[in-house]
Amino acid sequence: MAVALIAGVAMGSAGTNVMPVFIDDFSSRAGVTGAGAGLVGAAQLTATAVVTLLLAGRASQPGRARMARLGLVLTAFAALWVAVADDPVTLLLTNLLLGGALGVVYAAATAALAAAEDADRASAIAVAGTVVIAALMIVAVPLAGEQWAGAGFFLLTACCVPAWFLVGRLPENPAAATKTGTSRPSAVLLIGTALLWTITQGTWAYASVLGREHTGLDVTAVSVILAVSSVVALAGAAAGTPAARRLGRLRSMVVFVVVEAISLAVVVITGEPVLFGVAAVVWQAGQLAVLVQMVAAAAVLDPSGRLVASLSGASALGTGAGPLVVSLVLDNAGAEVLGVVFAVGVVVAALPLLRMTTAADKSSCTVAAERRSS
Repeated sequence: MAVALIAGVAMGSAGTNVMPVFIDDFSSRAGVTGAGAGLVGAAQLTATAVVTLLLAGRASQPGRARMARLGLVLTAFAALWVAVADDPVTLLLTNLLLGGALGVVYAAATAALAAAEDADRASAIAVAGTVVIAALMIVAVPLAGEQWAGAGFFLLTACCVPAWFLVGRLPENPAAATKTGTSRPSAVLLIGTALLWTITQGTWAYASVLGREHTGLDVTAVSVILAVSSVVALAGAAAGTPAARRLGRLRSMVVFVVVEAISLAVVVITGEPVLFGVAAVVWQAGQLAVLVQMVAAAAVLDPSGRLVASLSGASALGTGAGPLVVSLVLDNAGAEVLGVVFAVGVVVAALPLLRMTTAADKSSCTVAAERRSS
């Protein structure tokens, strides 16, 4: 089951995680400018987010393994079409299809997280596995692209084959769909989640630029720091579950949110190379811990998986908007203002998630009391 969850979440979020190298591929196509490549990438990410949100209700019902497999078939077809697209319009349309197909997979796989017996453990494993697979794809896609433009999408197609077999074991929980808690998530919660990912992922997209301009480090040094921070950040995913069990979901979530906000501000503002590196590692670890906590709390509140899938869609939507928002603030207000505003923004955006975590804590206590009484 763990492998199925990793395969589903990793493939569903492949467009988001590997977009930086996909943008390079788009830029190498005939007739596609840098701005055009960004538009194509944004179209794909937006399609993934919208489809994930629209299918969250469907993913909460039985048949999510079949749903994920259908999404993978569509992904393979769309990726092949993207690989051979030779004009800007076709490239844009095929990426809209690809993004929608990935959204089908993402909705099914993230909803399946709620069906795991231990939601905290399943969330940590899925997030950690996805980070590792994303890192491998970020290395492999450019290597394939060195042969010819679009080859990275043939690689994505090839990845759909083993994933198709693996997602067949996604956990189904038909009984959960009849329980309470399957109503549509609140708009405030979805907006807060989208805003949080707009801030964090948008800043991450500009982390290399900020590191070079403020610390004096060269491109290679900054790239190494960010790569190391991504790997070491897996400790955050591993720490999320034990922290929730020891401190409670709410208190541990508050700690991780505060750590993430402060370290993000340091990354944006500092001019010291060592401090930049340390802050980048802490920031990414805190972000993964928040992600694990969010998914686990949503799974506890809504065993059908609809809430998890909806939050995943909102996160994807924020990720797509992030780079544009950061660029506007950075160009018009500067790094100092960006750091302070975004640090405060992380805390404000996380408030609906903290409220959700409080409800999850109460739900866990109620379930534990019922088990003791029985």
